[in-house]
Amino acid sequence: MLKCRAVWRKLAPLARSASTQCRHNVKTALNNGRRQAFVPATHMSTGPAGGGGSENTLYVVLVGAACLGGGAYAYMTVRGDSKRYEERISELASRSAKEAPESQPPVAPEPEEAAPTSEESAPVAELSGETESASAEPVAEVPPEAVEEAPPVVEEAPPEPQAEVLEALPAVVESAAEEPVTEAPPAAEPETVQEAPTEPAVTSLPESAPAPEPVSAPLTLPSHAPYLLIGGGTASFAAARSIRARDPGAKVLIVTDEPNLPYMRPPLSKELWFSDDPSVTETLRFKQWNGKERSIYFQPSSFYVKPEELTSAENGGVAVLTGKKVIQMDVRGNKVKLDDDTEISYDKCLIGTGGVPRNLQVIEKAGDEVMNRTTLFRKIEDFKSLDNVSRNVKSITIIGGGFLGSELACALGRRSSETGLEVIQMFPEKGNMGKVLPEYLSNWTTEKVKKEGVRIVPEALVKSVAFKEDKLEILLKDGRQVKTDHIVAAVGLEPNVDLAKSAGLEVDSDFGGYRVNAELQARSNIWVAGDAACFYDIRLGRRRVEHHDHAVVSGRLAGENMTGANKPYWHQSMFWSDLGPDVGYEAIGIVDSSLPTVGVFAKATSKDTPKAATEQSGTGIRSESETEATAVTPVASSTPAPVMEHKDEYGKGVIFYLRDKVVVGIILWNVFNRMPIARKIIKDGEEHADLNEVAKLFNIHED
Repeated sequence: MLKCRAVWRKLAPLARSASTQCRHNVKTALNNGRRQAFVPATHMSTGPAGGGGSENTLYVVLVGAACLGGGAYAYMTVRGDSKRYEERISELASRSAKEAPESQPPVAPEPEEAAPTSEESAPVAELSGETESASAEPVAEVPPEAVEEAPPVVEEAPPEPQAEVLEALPAVVESAAEEPVTEAPPAAEPETVQEAPTEPAVTSLPESAPAPEPVSAPLTLPSHAPYLLIGGGTASFAAARSIRARDPGAKVLIVTDEPNLPYMRPPLSKELWFSDDPSVTETLRFKQWNGKERSIYFQPSSFYVKPEELTSAENGGVAVLTGKKVIQMDVRGNKVKLDDDTEISYDKCLIGTGGVPRNLQVIEKAGDEVMNRTTLFRKIEDFKSLDNVSRNVKSITIIGGGFLGSELACALGRRSSETGLEVIQMFPEKGNMGKVLPEYLSNWTTEKVKKEGVRIVPEALVKSVAFKEDKLEILLKDGRQVKTDHIVAAVGLEPNVDLAKSAGLEVDSDFGGYRVNAELQARSNIWVAGDAACFYDIRLGRRRVEHHDHAVVSGRLAGENMTGANKPYWHQSMFWSDLGPDVGYEAIGIVDSSLPTVGVFAKATSKDTPKAATEQSGTGIRSESETEATAVTPVASSTPAPVMEHKDEYGKGVIFYLRDKVVVGIILWNVFNRMPIARKIIKDGEEHADLNEVAKLFNIHED
C-alpha cells in the first residue's frame, strides 16, 4: 500500500497538467468556433520538454493501473479479514457449546431432557450470526484509506460477542426458571425468546426443588372456518353432511344460538307426545308408529369435532358451536361477529337461520302475566315447557288451525282422557286446516279432531287477552269469551332475516326470507337454505317453503354448490302431517284451499294409516326415504273405481289443486310412498281431461 502512495505522488503533477491542457483546448475551440485537432505538447504548463501524445497515454495507463491495483488490494484485504473473522467466531461458538454441558449439573435423566446441549447452542449460533452480519457490513463499506486499520479492528471484535453470548445464556435460563415462557416479556432478540426451551429451566433448578408444572394454553375458538354454517337446524346439518360427502377433508363449523346439537323438529309436535316413557323430555327418544325407537338428534355428540379442535383436525370434521348467536355479518371482509364480540372469518358461508314463531299482537300487548302463560312452540325447550304445563294445569287453549296447531291439539287431546286436561282449539277458519284443505275435507278433519277430545271454537278472531282471577280471559270479536290456564300460539312462522341489514342481502317483500337465485346463492360466497330462503321455482314461480323436506333438500343442494357443484334447485319439496296414528297426509306443490280442487277417494284399509306407512318405510320422518326416490313413468291401475257408499267417508284419496287447468299441487290423503309420482305430474305441467284417470296412477283403488 505504501508503494501505491509513492507512485501516486509522482504521477499527480502529470495528471494535473493534463487536466489543465484539456480545459485550455476546450476554451480555444469555443472561441475559434472550430474543433482543434491537435495541441502541441509545448503548450502544457508543466511537463517534460518536447512532450507528445505517447507520453500522455502512458501517464493515463499508469494512473488507471494504480487505481485498479489499489482497489484489488483493498478487496482482497477485506475478504481475507472477513474470512478470518468468520473462522474465529465459529471457533468461539463451538468452544462455548462444548463448555456449556460441563458447567451445568447433570439433573436430566430422561431422554427427552437430554437435548439441552443442542438447544442451548442454538441461541449462541443465532447471536453469533447476528454479530457477524452486523460486523461484516461496515467492514465492506470501509474506504481504501482505512483498510490499514481494518485488521486490528477485526482481531479485537470477537471477544465482545463471546462475552455477550456467555452472559446471555444464564440470563435466559434464569428467567425461564422464574416464570413461564408464555408470560415472559418480549426480549430484544425475538428469536432467542421463541426458541428458549423450558428443559434448560428444569435442569438449572436444584435437585430438591420440585419441577414446575407445564402451563397449558387456554382453549380458543377457531378464528377461521373454511365452511361456516349459521344456524343449527335441519338445513345446516344437511349442508354439512353434503359438504363432507364431496370434500372428505372439509372443516365445517356450525354456529347456533340453541344449546343443543342439530335435531329434527317434526317429532316435537308428533311422536314425542305419544311416548309412554315418563322421562321422554330428558331422553328425547321416541317410538315411531312402527314401534322402532330413535333419538330426536341427527347424530350423537361423538360424531362432531370439538370447536377448539377443528383447526387442528387432520381429517377435518363438523363442529357445532352452541349457545352463540351471529349478530353481524361483513360480506366484503368474509367474517361474522358473535354476540360475545368474537370474530370468525370464512371462505364459504351458509345462512340457515330458519324462523321464529309469530305471536298475536293482542297477546304481546297484554302484559307479562299473559306472556308468561303463553307458549310459542318451536324448540326443544318449548316442548319440555309445554309438557310440564300440560301436567300441572286444568286447561290449555291452542290458537291456530294449521299444521302445528292441529297436531298439538290431537296430541294434547289424547292426553286429556288420562289426566282430565281440557284442550281448546280456536281458529278463524270454519274448520281445521281450512287454509289448506278443501272445505268438505276440512270439516271432516275437524270431526276427527273432536273425537280426540278437543273442544273446537271455529271462526274465532281474538280481540283481547287479559289475566283475571288466576285465569286468562280470551275475548273474541263476536263477543264470545274463553277462560283458560295457558295459551299456545301456533299462528305461523316469521323468517329470521336479522343479518340482512348488516350483510346487505335482499329480503323478498312478498314472501319474506332472503332472496336467492336458482342455485340458492345470495352472493358469490353466501348461500341460504331452509325456511329463510325465498327461491325461484322453475314451475311454480318464486316461493318460500317452511317444511322439513325442503330444509333437507335445499340444505343438501346448498352444500353441494358450496363445493362447486353449481346445480339449480328444481326439486319439488313435500311436507306431511299426522293427526295421530290413524290419519295422515302428504302434500306437494301449492296447496291452497282458495284454488279449484278435484278429489278422488276410495275406501281405506288397515294398511292406509301413518302407522302402516312407517312400518313399511322403516322411518317416521318420511321425507328421509322418499326424497331419494326417482319417479318413473307411472302405470295406471287396471282396477275400476268402486262406488262410494258414503259420500262423507274420506278414508284415502288424492286431491288435485289446479291453476289454469294445470295441476300445481297434490295432497295424498292416507296414501303413502307415492310422492315421486305426484312430483312428476307437477313437473310435467300438462293439462288433464280426466283427473280420475290420473288418480289411478296412485293405485288408490287397490286393497
